[in-house]
Amino acid sequence: MSKNNISFILHKPQLSENIGACARAIKNFSFKNLILIDPKPIFPNDKIFATSVGAKNIINQSKVYENIEKAIKDSDIVIATSARFRNKNIKHISLDDLKKIDFKKKVGFLFGSEASGLSNEEVSYANYTLQIPTNSEFKSLNLSHSLIIIAQAISSIIKKRTKSFQKSKKVKAASKKEIQSMINLCLNNLEDINFFKPKEKKPIMLQNLRNIFYKMELSGKETRILSSVFASLGKKR
Repeated sequence: MSKNNISFILHKPQLSENIGACARAIKNFSFKNLILIDPKPIFPNDKIFATSVGAKNIINQSKVYENIEKAIKDSDIVIATSARFRNKNIKHISLDDLKKIDFKKKVGFLFGSEASGLSNEEVSYANYTLQIPTNSEFKSLNLSHSLIIIAQAISSIIKKRTKSFQKSKKVKAASKKEIQSMINLCLNNLEDINFFKPKEKKPIMLQNLRNIFYKMELSGKETRILSSVFASLGKKR
């Protein structure tokens, strides 16, 4: 799964500042693909570069098309963002539903212009429409704000799906025997200082201590270190 499969498509953006801010948002979450359809300002321009801050490379490698059809030609799935519910034969999804999207395919997120959003005709090119939950009495979001919310959501989903961190093969997990030996050493020392009182609570206290140690997922080396600590504490007495 690669973030290179994700594209952010701005349909007729009107403000240079928003284009620059969108590029910055894309780079914030390690995406790379910015597509513009018939941008109103001259593209690129100094104001776009200025508001992109450190995302000039996103602007320099972006693509510009004259219409939606050409802009989405390489996308397998197109998701149109809209503040309005469309009574059309198109599936509406939420941010949470993005978990169901196959991001191994090429996915394009389509954003409308700041003034009018996306028309029904433009939405008709999409597989889904996506609404960001907002105040029902004030739904309008800034273009770059909409993009960064979606970029963060996708980034989080992709991160969870990628292979989890693997411990070094040199780090060997402690065996149950090693952990139990360490626990017994700890418990024996606690018994010697009369730690378990009142006596009727001893069983639950033992359970809690075992739970703590087993949840720690200790390595063999860490278990030996703790065993040495407990043994030294016993000798001190």
